[in-house]
Amino acid sequence: MSTITPALRARRLAGAAALSLPALVLGAAAASAHVTVTPDAAEAGSYATLTFKVPNESAEASTTAVQIDLPADTPFTSVSVEPVPGWTAEVTRAPLPEPVEVHGTTVTEAPASIEWTADDPDAGIAPGEFLRFSVSAGAVPEGVEEILLPATQTYSDGEVVAWDQAASGDAEPEHPAPVLQVVPATEDGGHDGHGAASSTTGSAGAGAGGQAAADDGGSTTLPLALGAAGLGLGLVGAVTGVVALARTRATAGSSGPEQR
Repeated sequence: MSTITPALRARRLAGAAALSLPALVLGAAAASAHVTVTPDAAEAGSYATLTFKVPNESAEASTTAVQIDLPADTPFTSVSVEPVPGWTAEVTRAPLPEPVEVHGTTVTEAPASIEWTADDPDAGIAPGEFLRFSVSAGAVPEGVEEILLPATQTYSDGEVVAWDQAASGDAEPEHPAPVLQVVPATEDGGHDGHGAASSTTGSAGAGAGGQAAADDGGSTTLPLALGAAGLGLGLVGAVTGVVALARTRATAGSSGPEQR
């Protein structure tokens, strides 16, 4: 019967730790592969540039349409879209369930949704790709802590995925909706678009192709945090295994050849 020596045990520990790193990275990526909005916070009363990042999760079909639903109880009074090559955008306005007061003005109608449609199949978001869609929206409603922005993703094979679930507690739902946190306006001017919200939205940038890579990290989500923590633990395990292997070899070298 063979005996597992300390050196062999150390090598196995180091190998297991190294193999765990790709799994941790892939797990974090899979958990975050949904429609998100950046920035994830804007100042009440400001006009914010919101960028929706839409990854394609299908292995065979392309994404051919994306729709974002806007709130009716705390509406944006103005929405404009940035052109995306190969896509047509349409903003739909609708009467509000009840009139609301916005900066002293009674509003009875507001933008209800934004839909982007690929002009042809080749313009769709192919498997393994993502696309960004940017809008300017305002004024950011006051008196709320967050705004849910449900998204609907349509694929070329007819599949429709609704990203419309609100998070409850620390657990993330299977199809979470993009969420914009609302922070109170500052005294130095959030209503004119030059307050804290402007510095937050500055990295949102432009639409497809020309946006800064900083957009990718604008949304801080629980899955990414957990994935990063797991990656750190995996690195610690790998280093520990290597150190143990080195110590075992040093001990074995000083005490002569191993007995079998």
